[in-house]
Amino acid sequence: MEILEKTHEMLEAHPLCDHCLGRQFALLGYGLDDQQRGKTLKLLLTMKNHQLALSGKKAGFSNLRLLAVNGSFDMAAEILKNMRKRARKKKECYLCQGLFKNVDTLVENALKVLENYEYATFLVGIELPTIVEEREDEFKARFEVAYGESMRNEFSRDIGKKIVKATEKPAEYKKPDVVVLVRPFTGEVILQSNPLYVRGTYKKLLRGIPQSMWLCRSCGGRGCPKCDNTGKQYSESVEEIIAGPILKKTGGENVSFHAAGREDVDARMLGTGRPFVIEIKKPRKRFLDLKNLTELVNKDAQEKVEISILCAATKDDVRQLKRAEGAQKIYKVFIDFERNVSNEELDAVAKTLTKASIRQQTPLRVLHRRADLIREKYIYEAHLKRLAPNRAEMKIRCQGGLYIKELVNGDEGRTIPSVASILNVESKPLELDVLKVIMEES
Repeated sequence: MEILEKTHEMLEAHPLCDHCLGRQFALLGYGLDDQQRGKTLKLLLTMKNHQLALSGKKAGFSNLRLLAVNGSFDMAAEILKNMRKRARKKKECYLCQGLFKNVDTLVENALKVLENYEYATFLVGIELPTIVEEREDEFKARFEVAYGESMRNEFSRDIGKKIVKATEKPAEYKKPDVVVLVRPFTGEVILQSNPLYVRGTYKKLLRGIPQSMWLCRSCGGRGCPKCDNTGKQYSESVEEIIAGPILKKTGGENVSFHAAGREDVDARMLGTGRPFVIEIKKPRKRFLDLKNLTELVNKDAQEKVEISILCAATKDDVRQLKRAEGAQKIYKVFIDFERNVSNEELDAVAKTLTKASIRQQTPLRVLHRRADLIREKYIYEAHLKRLAPNRAEMKIRCQGGLYIKELVNGDEGRTIPSVASILNVESKPLELDVLKVIMEES
């Protein structure tokens, strides 16, 4: 069927605005938008039927009335008027209900919402009522539309082009900073600010600070006398210390803290620090002076935590961190023994643990939050140095995920071998420090 014949059939069945008619032939032609395409089709039909009407054929007049009423085409109505023929009142578009006339208003609403956010790129998303999409699908099926596009696409493109022109900022389809969600049938405009990522490394210089916030064990976070109604087991955490100033600067709603593993509450994180990425949810500000922000975090941390200069990051950096949770670590731990130990015994421990596979059943102290499994971890090297007759310092380089305290005390036989089992003496881990997290080059 020819294009004009199909256009006539569509208009005969339903009133269609220029946008909704042109959209059915969106893939045909070049350099036209759907409105121009629809207007051109109506123009061609009007000229054809004007010729018929001038020849005195009734079909010409009836088709001009169709174009004037169902096509809302002013030229057809004007021709009928000049030929002293009446045309009925225009009808509302069957598909969009005339809402493409509101695009400028929707753009204005979107720009008002965008004023409150910093962004470099954006994307327009369109949400249509299910009944509208079903109606369009049925229409396309009935008229076997093979070269059309969706109403969602046209709204998105038209609104997006106008926002680009007004803001001079590009649309980005893969990773936009913000998504402008428009609901044309209600007039709502909702802005979704995508997460902002920053990365760095942190050192934890004091013991007794968890990496992330712990809910109070007594009240489960509700607040009680034991936690001074804070709902927290500890007054602060590495995450809160670092994220607090960042969250304030960005105006975000909350954060997720991602790190390459975690140290115990009573362990320090020293050396070059532990890599982390902070994911700021729904930020209002994105253009940050990261050097200044680093200084602010370190100042507020009061020498409890220290971070390296923050850098811009992406979600891919988070994925890389998750893969690095099992990265090699270097630890230092002081050990007290129940009896005096000799240098030879300490050498024997170092020799046994170097290049050894350690079988660890989930430690008793973390059974409440981790599955009871047996895990194998590898120690690359171990060194022990006697500090007193019954005290030693142990440094080890091992696979991430090895529980060092249990490597020392044996955890009632759940870690094999252990320092305690090798020496056959009760061994107590004292101060534990993480000296280095060894990240593989990506």
